[in-house]
Amino acid sequence: MTELEKYYNKFNEDKRLTRRHGKVEYITSMKYIHQCIDELIQNRQNDEDGTAAVNRSEIRILDIGAGTGRYSVALAEEGYDVTAVELVKYNLGILKSKGSSVKAYQGNALKLSRFADSSFDITLLFGPMYHLYTFEDKRKALQEAKRVTRPGGRILVAYCMNEYGVLLYGFRDGNVKQCLEDGRLSQDFHCTPQEGDLYDYMRIEDIDALNRAADLKRIKIISPDGPANYMRPVLNSMDEETFELFIQYHLSVCERQDLIGAGAHTLDILERESCGKEQI
Repeated sequence: MTELEKYYNKFNEDKRLTRRHGKVEYITSMKYIHQCIDELIQNRQNDEDGTAAVNRSEIRILDIGAGTGRYSVALAEEGYDVTAVELVKYNLGILKSKGSSVKAYQGNALKLSRFADSSFDITLLFGPMYHLYTFEDKRKALQEAKRVTRPGGRILVAYCMNEYGVLLYGFRDGNVKQCLEDGRLSQDFHCTPQEGDLYDYMRIEDIDALNRAADLKRIKIISPDGPANYMRPVLNSMDEETFELFIQYHLSVCERQDLIGAGAHTLDILERESCGKEQI
């Protein structure tokens, strides 16, 4: 059993996204998933001269690194054709136990050979990039996601962000000096994972370099959780009305480029361009 499997055998992934800081991330991510779905449906209807309605069951979604199925099960319950891939058997067992229509398999983001090229309209890559440490492995994961996504389809990729790791694990938890000494932090405070580390952390320029290497076009990049992870006790103490106002505030600013990269996560929304389109 790998260290990653041991970690997720103890980590309650279901609860994370139902706590208030996790709800911010979940609500925001679902908003943009639905936005991508709506755009694809509109594009498909335009291609067909608007004469035919597109059923939800015709939209095929692949959730790579699906965990216990928080996103994939919810989307399947909305009527979409959802397939999930999860590395950790424990998580996969919980996902399957939910009795949804999700087609769930054990698998690795680096090798999606069970799926043919251009099989899915939307591909979610929400977990794997947290745990891939080399540029080449991250590029492979993006390339595989691109391969199985149809031309014109959307790929949504989540990353853990560098400054969140430095501020919390480094400064808040008192590890910054040791991390500088052992090479986990460079002199410009860029996280450099070592063997045995569970998470990798990115800066925007790292994500940009990956997109260039994978030849993927960005539609937009957002902060799915903003300050939520820094504010856990504050969020938990809010009454429901105030928390709803916080959600409204966050949704109104999550695309602001001056805030991207400051939160715990970033969500990069990409397009696999149709054949013949020139990369911008």
